[in-house]
Amino acid sequence: MLLTGKNAIVTGGSRGIGRAIAISLAQQGATVAVVYAGNTAAAEETLQMIEEKGGHGILFQCNVADDVAVADMVKSVKEQLGSVDILVNNAGITRDGLLMRMKESDWQAVLDINLTGAFHCTKAVSKIMMKQRSGAIVNITSVVGLTGNAGQVNYAAAKAGILGFTKSVAKELASRGIRANAVAPGCIDTDMTAVLGDSVIEEMIKTIPMGRVAKPEEVAQVVVFLASDNASYITGQVLNVDGGMVM
Repeated sequence: MLLTGKNAIVTGGSRGIGRAIAISLAQQGATVAVVYAGNTAAAEETLQMIEEKGGHGILFQCNVADDVAVADMVKSVKEQLGSVDILVNNAGITRDGLLMRMKESDWQAVLDINLTGAFHCTKAVSKIMMKQRSGAIVNITSVVGLTGNAGQVNYAAAKAGILGFTKSVAKELASRGIRANAVAPGCIDTDMTAVLGDSVIEEMIKTIPMGRVAKPEEVAQVVVFLASDNASYITGQVLNVDGGMVM
């Protein structure tokens, strides 16, 4: 297994892509701290799925927009598991709306979770990883951060911010043996895309050369690779998992 003996933190790990990532990391031998915002039942279901597949995990409820809560969470993970070897910044929300009608609160909420949350988690974990002189950080961005999307100025801005953030972190921490990369999913079959409706998804599929949406597990396997020693000479990169949507 690629990640035997490693300990990982996955934010937004209770459902969707985050759940798939948590399960896939655990299947490869990592002990996974599943961090979730509020849906305890979903988080417990994720942990149950990890354990059913022979993996190991623990749960932490934490608002990643709260720097104090994040610092406490990371400290607890370190105390319980002994190290933090992998961080996956996946937590994200949407508050879609046209620019002219978007409320300030909807703009700020998306940036607070999707971008500032990644900053808080990375800052807290980097202190541990620097002492270890090793670590892998994988940030989940989106193809929307590369292309923009009408009705998602807040989400696109946050996801584009993740790209610059990832590259800057990679440059700062490379000398300490820490790698930072990003994964940009396209249209993925999750709760977040299900609310768009069949007609919208059908139109999106027309823009995808591979002619289908992806399963969350297809994103998760890329995260596993980037988190593993198989990607030991890869840092500061963005891998699109989008079926060719934005090539």
